[in-house]
Amino acid sequence: MKVYNPKDWVQLIFSISKSDTLLKLAPMIAFVTVFSFVVVYIELHVIKISADSWVRNLPQMHSLLSFVISLLLVFRTNTAYDRWWEGRKQWGELVNNSRNLALKIAGMVDPSNEATRRFFRKTIPIFSFSLKDHLQSKVTEYSLDDDAGEQKEKLDFEKHVPNQIAKIMFSKVNQLYVSGGITGDQLILLNGEISSFTNICGACERIKNTPIPYSYSSFIRKFILVYTLTLPLGYAFTVGYLAAPLVAFIFYVLASLELIAEEIEEPFGADENDLPMEKIAENIDRHVGEILD
Repeated sequence: MKVYNPKDWVQLIFSISKSDTLLKLAPMIAFVTVFSFVVVYIELHVIKISADSWVRNLPQMHSLLSFVISLLLVFRTNTAYDRWWEGRKQWGELVNNSRNLALKIAGMVDPSNEATRRFFRKTIPIFSFSLKDHLQSKVTEYSLDDDAGEQKEKLDFEKHVPNQIAKIMFSKVNQLYVSGGITGDQLILLNGEISSFTNICGACERIKNTPIPYSYSSFIRKFILVYTLTLPLGYAFTVGYLAAPLVAFIFYVLASLELIAEEIEEPFGADENDLPMEKIAENIDRHVGEILD
């Protein structure tokens, strides 16, 4: 995720990044500009439309449609941002729950039981890293501990890795209870914290696997394209060849809003504006280490 100073107007206006919509839309903007020039030339010099033609009244239709397209784009961007923010809240909960689990392990488990503390010191951060790779459809081998070969062999990296890691943590907590390392009340508290990990994983999967309906997204893009390509038909008689750059700018604004919505509606990718899951996982690793080391 790109970090910036929201009060620095100069940087925001003049900086160009790889996520800038102008770079992505450059071919389409060039096409719209050329198309508009051709339309204006044909209308003014080839067809020579009469003064009472219905084509001259097209700007009135565009004024009405501008209200409709504004509502559609507002809904589109709000829906996309809600998905981005929901993903950020889930990873924020993962940070808090990881700290809470580490604190409870540190307080409930006997300090002399170094093996158990070392086990959770590894597995709690590993869950966040595995969730990141799971959401990005990656398969990574995770070393639960330098000497925990038996636990590593239990992981099947062709299956749901976060679930397997949560299962191993559940088993470890249950072993502590059976061996008398924790009480029944403490078992309930720890199980609740681990259950929250799988709840967060499920919530993130819901966001990732439920995109904006295709028909809705497709309709908005078609609407934007038709709307902008018909603009020079009417405005050629009022602003002449100036309609070409004006139409190109209008297309840039409308299409940029759609591109931004498209990028942030999938918050778990690797784009510049996606969630910094790697950094969050590293912070979890550092915080858990401070508690359990």
